[in-house]
Amino acid sequence: MEATEIVRCRGHPLVLGTHPTTFEVTCEDHLTKNGNCIIGIAADKGCAGLSPAFRAVLANDDAVLVTRIACGGILAEVRSRGSSQFTLDHPADMVWRKSAFVCGRTIGILSDRAAMTLPRDLVENLAGGEEMVVTLTAIRPG
Repeated sequence: MEATEIVRCRGHPLVLGTHPTTFEVTCEDHLTKNGNCIIGIAADKGCAGLSPAFRAVLANDDAVLVTRIACGGILAEVRSRGSSQFTLDHPADMVWRKSAFVCGRTIGILSDRAAMTLPRDLVENLAGGEEMVVTLTAIRPG
């Protein structure tokens, strides 16, 4: 089983990309220096806006989430896991975590990247306010 979602957002001058364990995309249209995990703002959806088909695939312990982040000609890929514990109910935020912590904002756990390990040229493009497209593909074996 496989399902795909596209999220469109943009960067902001305060995108720092320095958080060591997470990264986040939010529907909020502002950012402070404290939000060092946030890489995209003004997203067209948060976790709660994901389609029922996508949510059904991702909310399983054997699900894999492949996230492709494209901005200014730079592409980064992140691999994460899904979880049967996901509620995916936050209206504004999506958070990818290196840990197994789950809350309503969590879209991926045990991620192989965090904000600080994303390509620096991608982060620079985002700090320049460029548009970003995030392609989410949830996959279950079988």
